[in-house]
Amino acid sequence: MIELTLFAAAVLAVGLYMAWNVGANDVANAMGTSVGSRAITIRQAILIAAVFEFSGAVLFGKHVTDTVRKGIVDPAAIADPHVIALGAFSAILAAGLWITFATWKGLPVSTTHSVVGAMTGFGLAAAGLDVVNWAKMGKIVASWVVSPVVGGIVAFISFSLFRHFVIRKYPDRARLERVFAYFQLMTASFVAFAHGSNDVANAIGPVAAALEFSREGATVASKVPVPMWLLAFGGAGIVIGLATWGYKVMATIGERVTEITPTRGFCAEFATASVVLANSQIGLPISTTHTLVGSVIGVGMARGIKALNLRIIMDIITSWLATVPIAAVVSGGIFKLLMIVR
Repeated sequence: MIELTLFAAAVLAVGLYMAWNVGANDVANAMGTSVGSRAITIRQAILIAAVFEFSGAVLFGKHVTDTVRKGIVDPAAIADPHVIALGAFSAILAAGLWITFATWKGLPVSTTHSVVGAMTGFGLAAAGLDVVNWAKMGKIVASWVVSPVVGGIVAFISFSLFRHFVIRKYPDRARLERVFAYFQLMTASFVAFAHGSNDVANAIGPVAAALEFSREGATVASKVPVPMWLLAFGGAGIVIGLATWGYKVMATIGERVTEITPTRGFCAEFATASVVLANSQIGLPISTTHTLVGSVIGVGMARGIKALNLRIIMDIITSWLATVPIAAVVSGGIFKLLMIVR
C-alpha cells in the first residue's frame, strides 16, 4: 500500500526535476537557433519560454498527453492502479536521469523519446509484452524518423527559395540579417508554442498519472486530468532549467551543427514549428528535438555538405538511438526496485 502523502511529495519532487530537465535540454534546443544567431538573448529566451511554452501546453497539449497516458501502456492489463502509479513515477525519474546525462554532454535528446521509452520499460517490467500497444509504438517510432526528414526538407526548400528570391536580390546583407532578427523573434515564439503543445504537457502527463492512480479509491479506468496548477508547476521548473543549464544544448544547436544567422534560423524554426503543430493536432507525440535538428541540417545542406559539422551530427544521432532503450531499461529497473521495497 502506498503512503499517499509521502508518495505525492516524491512525485512532485521528481516532476519538478523532470521539468527542470525539459527546460535545460528540450526548451534549450528549441531556443538554440535564435540564441545562436544572436536574434534573441538568453534572458529573452527565458521570457518567451515562460509565456509561449505554457500557452502551447494549455491550449494544445491534451491530445499528446492522452497518447502518452493511455496510448502506449494499457492500464487494464495491469489492473492495480497503485502499480501504475509506481510505474509512472519510475518513468519520470528514469527519463529525467537520462536527460540530465545528455544535457551534461551537450546533446539535444527528446523528452518525448525519453518518456515514451520509460513508460514502455515500466510496462514491460510490470506485465510483459502484451501490455504495450505495439501498433501505437510503431506509429510513434515512425514519426521520430519522418519528423527530422520532413523538417529538413521543409527547411531546405524554404531557405533555398528565400536565398534565391530575397537574399540574392538584397544588396545590404547585414541589414537584411538585422531585419530578420525581428522575424526570428516571432518564429522563436512559434517554436516555443509548438514545443509546449507537443512536449511540455507530455512530460507533465506521467506526473498527473502517478498522482491520480495513487489516490485511495482510484481504478485503472480513472480519468487523469492535468490541472492548471500542475502545468504552472511544470512551467516554473522548465524556466529554471533553461535559465540555469540551458546554455550547453543551446550552444550545440545554435553554433556547433552549422553556422546560424537570423535568416537561416528563421527558416529552420518556421519549418520545425509547422511540422510539430501539424502532428500535435492529430495527437502524435513527435520529437521537437528531432524536427529542429533536421531543420537545422536542412538549412545547412542548402549551403552544401561542408557547411555541416558531421561529427556533432553523428554524436546527436547516436544519442537519439540510445534514448529509448536506456530510458526503458532504467525505468524497468527502478520499477522493479520500488515493487520490492514498497
